[in-house]
Amino acid sequence: MTCSNATQNAKILESSTSKSSSKTDKTFEGFASLVKSLPTGTVFLSQFLEPVLTNSGHCRTINKYLSGILLVTCGLSCILSSFTDSCEGSDDRTHYALVTPSGLWPATAAESVDLKKYRLRLGDFVHAALSVAVFMVVALFDVNTQQCFYPSLQSSEKTLIQALPLVIGTVSGVLFVKFPHPLAQQNLHPPASERP
Repeated sequence: MTCSNATQNAKILESSTSKSSSKTDKTFEGFASLVKSLPTGTVFLSQFLEPVLTNSGHCRTINKYLSGILLVTCGLSCILSSFTDSCEGSDDRTHYALVTPSGLWPATAAESVDLKKYRLRLGDFVHAALSVAVFMVVALFDVNTQQCFYPSLQSSEKTLIQALPLVIGTVSGVLFVKFPHPLAQQNLHPPASERP
């Protein structure tokens, strides 16, 4: 009886360890999807260049134009990155392309890859919208951008300035984790360490 109790306890422990490991794996997969979906490079570029282009918030007309061009370019980059993906071609090189309703374009050296898996979906548009929303909230609520484009908002709507980025970031983060980007999930080529 003692031996069978030990076996049952071992099975229970193994099953609970496997369940917690599964939950941990799902959590890390969700965070990995979040990191892939967020426009971190674009935000970094914007945060790096914005103080220079806005003259640290003391804008003249040229500063407003330059800063506006930067914000539009970075916003377009967020959108475009939601519609790109990569695959490994028959030449063992990684190829990057735009996702279209019929698959990847241009599909150079990709004879061995089923490009139909990379079709444009509704989720791509949702992720593009969320990605650009996160970027715009971070960029437009930057102190230098506020002082340049709408200085009166900083003093009159302090609650909005503090709450809106947090709300949009939280909602977007939850949606990114709950509904991972379909293109970020398709990793058809194995990591270099697993290649023959």
